[in-house]
Amino acid sequence: MLKLISWNVNGLRACCGKGFEEIFRTLNADFFCLQETKMQAGQLDLEFEGYQSYWNYAEKKGYSGTAIFTKHQPLSVAYGIGVDEHDHEGRVITLEMEPFYLVTVYVPNSQDELRRLDYRMRWEDDFLAYLKKLEGKKPVVVCGDLNVAHKEIDLKNPKTNRRNAGFTDEERGKFTRWLEAGFTDTFRYFYPDQKEIYSWWSYRFKAREKNAGWRIDYFVTSSSLNEKLVGAKIHTEIFGSDHCPVELMLDF
Repeated sequence: MLKLISWNVNGLRACCGKGFEEIFRTLNADFFCLQETKMQAGQLDLEFEGYQSYWNYAEKKGYSGTAIFTKHQPLSVAYGIGVDEHDHEGRVITLEMEPFYLVTVYVPNSQDELRRLDYRMRWEDDFLAYLKKLEGKKPVVVCGDLNVAHKEIDLKNPKTNRRNAGFTDEERGKFTRWLEAGFTDTFRYFYPDQKEIYSWWSYRFKAREKNAGWRIDYFVTSSSLNEKLVGAKIHTEIFGSDHCPVELMLDF
């Protein structure tokens, strides 16, 4: 059995001041994937016994960034998706394991007034092409902050957020395309009708207290792995970031 955790920590150094190391040890995952580490090499000395770690830093300081801690030695490690336009922000790490590829991703936010939506659309096409290329060799497990709430059930206030970043028809349509291309939204696989379980809450307006959240953090897997899916969880009880960790259990 493999336990995988993904967490947008919204600044790893800040999160370490809010109990990250204790949470990491308590969750005791085989793979622990991070997004939005917001740091450069050498800014934090963070090691856990029994784990190797891999880091992809953005060139811009204090921005984006991803990391994976793993108990299992990968066959190979890749950073980025091989498209120069996308590979300067530290958004993707891929570990090749024996039975699958593990990809952690911090998907670009379309931002206020959707000023980055056109870029986001290009990213979506290139990232899906990257995943399908990997899948030509073996199944893929993707996790991270995908910056999209797919359906109305995935956020508290769908009507008022209709044209906001993360809930545009364009972004939602690209996620639908993932599913049509042979991927499974693992939380919905187990809980198709579960309402009011979210993974991100704004720091404003006491959103977390009111549970006015969005489900934008995911584990998405190649559909060929459906029979290996054992369980999915969103750890709404864990604080330390404006996101909470999400979990997947795989039977390998």
